[in-house]
Amino acid sequence: MRTAVWLYVFLFVAVFDLHAQYPVLSPFALSLGATPAFVGLMMGVYSLTHLPGNLIAGPLVDRFGGKPFVVGSLVAAGVCLWLQSRVAEPWQLLAVRAVAGFVIAFLSPACLAMLAKLSADRFAQGKLMAGNGLVHTLAAVVSPAAGAMLAARFGFEGTFAALGLALVGIGVLAALGIPSDAKPPSPGQEEALGGRRKFPEPRRRIESFRGFFGNGPERARGVPPLFYLTPAALACSQGILYFELPLSEAARRSLETSGALFSLVSVGAFVSLALLFLNRYSPYARAAAGGVALALTFYGMAIDWPVPLAPTLVLIGMAKGVLWPAMTTHLLVLTDERHYGRAFAALSVASSVGAFVGPLAAANVRDDVSPFWVAFLLLLPAIALLPGARRAAPPIAGLPEKM
Repeated sequence: MRTAVWLYVFLFVAVFDLHAQYPVLSPFALSLGATPAFVGLMMGVYSLTHLPGNLIAGPLVDRFGGKPFVVGSLVAAGVCLWLQSRVAEPWQLLAVRAVAGFVIAFLSPACLAMLAKLSADRFAQGKLMAGNGLVHTLAAVVSPAAGAMLAARFGFEGTFAALGLALVGIGVLAALGIPSDAKPPSPGQEEALGGRRKFPEPRRRIESFRGFFGNGPERARGVPPLFYLTPAALACSQGILYFELPLSEAARRSLETSGALFSLVSVGAFVSLALLFLNRYSPYARAAAGGVALALTFYGMAIDWPVPLAPTLVLIGMAKGVLWPAMTTHLLVLTDERHYGRAFAALSVASSVGAFVGPLAAANVRDDVSPFWVAFLLLLPAIALLPGARRAAPPIAGLPEKM
């Protein structure tokens, strides 16, 4: 459990630093002369450059363990944040954000794979994933408001420089505090590595690539491709929301107001994650319920329902707080320990695609229709197509699973 505590501490600081940028980044880009469409492109490119990082991260995490990628990702992201404080043109900000999107792509698959390896019990893994969501949400509750206050007091440049140096520092601490999770190679693997053929045959390389998405012979249980529609739709809806919030009338009043709006989403997620009894229910049922609730909330925003913005954002956060940990736990049911890195990397790939599409879609349709229609129309079919477990997980003694 000490490893889990260390991972949670490092994740808290990393998420704090990264989420503190949300209410600050759009005003900073606009102050450099960027247009709203360019802001959408900047947010989308950050997610787009996640893709090659995610594709590389999965097999490497499975091969070498997660620690080197946690440390390297934190330090590199901190350097990018520090460079972000030195940009003077919109295109420079775009370039730095593109690099930052690539290096930070290694963090999530590595951390989630390390957490999943701490226990072989499905219920315990579910609690670890819920703990990850809880830490993520705690940091996200305070970080947007804190980032906005820092920017109001020290300016954009000082805020980015401080956040970058903090990430570098937490990366150094991670190198000292996290034990290695890399497993020593088996005798057969050592013999293969020591022989003449150090690389797999072309056919085996193709099968390994197919196994990344759960269809190759390396997998005992493959992840159905339809599963990844849900994280893609969730990330797309979040990208739309995070693009629209800084441009809303309420957020334009002050940076502090913008930060408070972002924090309300995290407050709602924290409320859901604090309801630990939800872990007793099937992850598939929780994911479906959270996804439908989230889609209906975006539908309400699209039709301009009479519910004020503040409670609406709390409802969105509550739905996300149910959906995300349930979805990651459901992914564990569909895969096996040997390929957690690949599974979570594929999850990050799907999320990156959605996060790239979301801001761009919002920037291009907001003059004609509400962008929240896009979020609703993507979420509902994705949840309807979410596949269930192919075979039931073994029952937990003394704890019957509810449906």
